[in-house]
Amino acid sequence: MKESERAIEGPPGGVSRREALTALGAIGGGAWLASSFAVADARAEEPKRAASVAVPAYRGEHAVKPLPFDAAKLAGISERLITSHHDNNYAGAVKRLNLIQKQLGSLPKDAAPYQMGSLKREELIATNSMILHELYFANLGGSGRADGAAASLLAAEYATLEAWEHDLRQTALSLAGGSGWVVVAYDPGVGSLHNWWAWDHTNGPAGGVPVLVLDLYEHAYQMDYGAMTQSYMDAFLRNLNWDEVNRRTELARSRGARSAGGA
Repeated sequence: MKESERAIEGPPGGVSRREALTALGAIGGGAWLASSFAVADARAEEPKRAASVAVPAYRGEHAVKPLPFDAAKLAGISERLITSHHDNNYAGAVKRLNLIQKQLGSLPKDAAPYQMGSLKREELIATNSMILHELYFANLGGSGRADGAAASLLAAEYATLEAWEHDLRQTALSLAGGSGWVVVAYDPGVGSLHNWWAWDHTNGPAGGVPVLVLDLYEHAYQMDYGAMTQSYMDAFLRNLNWDEVNRRTELARSRGARSAGGA
């Protein structure tokens, strides 16, 4: 017997050379087998990891826009209310949208349809909440004096501007005292403006372009007016920025004309 074999074999009653070599082989084989399983698992996870890489559609990087006016200078709407509305309700919608989109981007390819459907519904609600809030804040901070292209179109569509305002108020009150939006939208098909009832951030005319947005959720007025929705609407109209409403209207008309010309 060679010296190396004698060293492995050891004293009587110890581990034999064959047993030692078998054990070493088992250890090596186990390590190899574990490594093989790890590689196989990694390969199996590749499609899921690929689905988790954020595509541009689901970056979730929307930023909160600052108020476009001095919150302390609105007439009849307190700085405390408008700041809370902006920092909590609007900013909350933006943050929620970012989270939802990242969750959508991380869904595995074999996700169940109901998982996709649930997140897509929430994505739509959060997206429209973000957009409508931005439009709402941007059409505040004005003098409330109605003039320009939008006022002319509304007067033509509703017979008088006073009749349009009455229709706007009635539409707002039909939202059960604080559960949605009123959206004045431009219809490029007929070239007119119309008051629309919008609930749950998801309702509106297909193809309509919002030019004036009124938030009728209670968070928009309860802190100042309690349940007095009419008083809130008075304050909203006193602060309406018709220059911004006219800008949106002219932009919508221009885009509608270009679309019709290219059809």
